[in-house]
Amino acid sequence: MDYVDKLTALREDHDLSQAKVAEILGISQTAVSKYELRQRKYQVQDIIKLCKYYGISSDYLLDLPADLPDPRKR
Repeated sequence: MDYVDKLTALREDHDLSQAKVAEILGISQTAVSKYELRQRKYQVQDIIKLCKYYGISSDYLLDLPADLPDPRKR
């Protein structure tokens, strides 16, 4: 399950319409539909807003391990 599938599932699990998610993001319902249909890529700022709204980490959403090494310490 990739991040688009996870965001769609989160919306459905929270009984939210695409129109409500659009309202949260300040975009049109059509834009949310295009995100979910993979006709358009999510904007980073929208991913951040949705992570905060759903109370999830971007690591979870993007399937990143929590213990990634710090690139500044290489």
